[in-house]
Amino acid sequence: MRALVSAVYLFLYAPIALVVLFSFNAGRNASEFTGFSAAWYAKAFSNTFLIQALQNSLIIAFTSATLAAVFGTMAALAIERMGPRMRVVFDGLFAAAIVVPGVVIGIATLVALAAVFSVLNPAVASLWPGDSPPQFGLGYASIIAAHGLFSMAVVTMIVRARIASLGRDIVEASGDLYATPWGTFRQVVLPQIMPSILAGFLLAFTFSFDDFIVAFFVAGSKSTLPIYVFASIRRGVTPEVNAVATTVLVASLFLIFAARLLMREKSRTGQGDT
Repeated sequence: MRALVSAVYLFLYAPIALVVLFSFNAGRNASEFTGFSAAWYAKAFSNTFLIQALQNSLIIAFTSATLAAVFGTMAALAIERMGPRMRVVFDGLFAAAIVVPGVVIGIATLVALAAVFSVLNPAVASLWPGDSPPQFGLGYASIIAAHGLFSMAVVTMIVRARIASLGRDIVEASGDLYATPWGTFRQVVLPQIMPSILAGFLLAFTFSFDDFIVAFFVAGSKSTLPIYVFASIRRGVTPEVNAVATTVLVASLFLIFAARLLMREKSRTGQGDT
């Protein structure tokens, strides 16, 4: 059993380790290691196209994660106040949104946006007073909307778990002490669920930043970092691509560990309250 588990982990992580190793390759051939050098990192981050794609990814990930954190928290609070049957239905819908393949989400989002634009653009053109009405199309907004929707499901599930562990006792106790509903939420509920909200935000940011499949369908003329890397490897894998992949890997691991620490802090807080 130990040998089997070791073989599985080796199969999963050995290729990642090779990517990290060859990102420090001094030569130009990505499959032949000729010595250690960090020159490819300097070259990667002096590439204007790569920097632009990185900026696009950061803007999209931060905006979509913020929207997912806000609306995901609102959805979690609303579901908690529903009846048991409706709660089961919405929990199932949010769980399904997480497990649906990205290619299905990408195609569905593209079809939905195309239908909306086919109605919206003629309507705006008919109402626009000038000769050049704005044309809505794929770009920043479409990627943010797509990423925000499927990331919202992740945030909702995380915050829902925390709200369910709180129970109604503290809310009822706050009401007995003449606190308003807004005061109860701001002073009692929000501090308790804030670690879960932050953890959901970090996970949503990571999912959006790393996503290629959904962004590929709805990006239009915009290029995110994963799309740039995909276009680069079609011309051949170079140590520059390995350097970019290693940087993204380190950043993603940092965010995931930060979210994990927040979830652990949330668990400790919950145990202390109990």
